[in-house]
Amino acid sequence: MRRADRTSGNMSLRKSRRDSDFVLSHVGHKEHLFKLLVIGDYGVGKTALVRRYTEGKFSSNYKITIGADFAIKTLDWDPHTKINLQLWDIAGHERFGYMTRVYYKYAVAAALVFDISRAATFQSMKKWLNDLREKVTLPDGADIPIVLLANKCDVSVAVTNEQISKFCKESRIDAWYATSAKQNTNIDAAMHYLVEKVLSARIENGIRDSIRLRHESPPKREKFGCCK
Repeated sequence: MRRADRTSGNMSLRKSRRDSDFVLSHVGHKEHLFKLLVIGDYGVGKTALVRRYTEGKFSSNYKITIGADFAIKTLDWDPHTKINLQLWDIAGHERFGYMTRVYYKYAVAAALVFDISRAATFQSMKKWLNDLREKVTLPDGADIPIVLLANKCDVSVAVTNEQISKFCKESRIDAWYATSAKQNTNIDAAMHYLVEKVLSARIENGIRDSIRLRHESPPKREKFGCCK
């Protein structure tokens, strides 16, 4: 994974803006680059999820993320479409919070992650959701697609399915998944769901890959997925 500090991060963001444009690799074939955010408190397993998804590996020992890291996953979506996912693992520590506007830039979807064995990380989801929706939106003003990940479902459970479903309904989040980076549970399914939502939004609303940043507070299908 690559670290994005204040300087290299801005350079990467400018590159993402160009690369996220619709690309015709050759007649009849399409290629996209989508920037996806992975956000939540520190220690909830964001880095482990990204590593498992992009590299197929798991480790219980990761250094704290400084600022943001990102990794690439390439999907052959169908015989005519290739999708390059740029997953941005955003630092969950409070001292990096002032940089989120920079790291969120040009994202088209997000995964909110909490540790299902620690209720306090679930309670923080509202804060992360508000921060995300205040700072980034699609060109038509709609919220970017979001999926909620109840991570570490292979450990003890401190948050019930009912609590999670209630939060999703109240927060207009269409889907959530119980995930485990250790056991590789539901990670592919959750990311597949996000990509489907991004593609659906592009088709239904005619939006572009890029988003606009909110500098101020702006003037659904119900689907809840959970399984261990």
